[in-house]
Amino acid sequence: MRILLLGNPGAGKGTQSSRMQKNFNITAITSGNLLRQNIAKGTTVGKIAAKHMEHGEFVPDDIMIELIGDELQRNKRQNWLLDGFPRTINQAMALDDNLNLSGQSLNLVINLQVPEEVILQRIMDRWIHVPSGRVYNLSYNPPKIHGIDDVTGEKLTKRDDDNPEIFKIRLQKHHALTEPLLEYYNKRNILITCNGRTSDEIYPQIESELIARFKVISPNNQVKTSTEKNLLKVATRENL
Repeated sequence: MRILLLGNPGAGKGTQSSRMQKNFNITAITSGNLLRQNIAKGTTVGKIAAKHMEHGEFVPDDIMIELIGDELQRNKRQNWLLDGFPRTINQAMALDDNLNLSGQSLNLVINLQVPEEVILQRIMDRWIHVPSGRVYNLSYNPPKIHGIDDVTGEKLTKRDDDNPEIFKIRLQKHHALTEPLLEYYNKRNILITCNGRTSDEIYPQIESELIARFKVISPNNQVKTSTEKNLLKVATRENL
């Protein structure tokens, strides 16, 4: 599995990523986490990225491609899920060139589609643990102690841009960047869109797609859906 996860800010990419990692043995590669790790380690790429970020600038595409490419190469023999990059059509084309050279091109792009009013409520309820990137939501994924990270006991914070006015601007910019991206992957016939108001509505759609596309069995080898039953019959006949 070589998967890219797309969706509006607050669409629940982190939640879906966690479920896929747990249930299908997928390694998640998140651009934001990679940047933080490289900056903390003081790598060459991390130092360059930090300089741009200190001035409020985007990290250049070539730096991000190198960063992502190196990480994907380390996970070449594993299932992986990419989150947070690419964000533009130019980044997507550059990433494809890099992946094609290593023989591990994308084979599925999942777009999460959630109503904007639902996303707005989510970001109003969202709290984060900055060092780790862990995200909590008071509505459906609250911390055990209000305002405190479950793992470290450190304080949680709100993102500066988690307010209605800034959210609407972010959403407009996101749509402008993402629409060409979705068209690009749709032409390659690797794009699917999963719709819903909650993560629990969306995840079964993702699970069914992974089972059907990659011929895998659901978590713990439990047959839950008609799709899985058919796949299990085929697998059984092939092994006889």
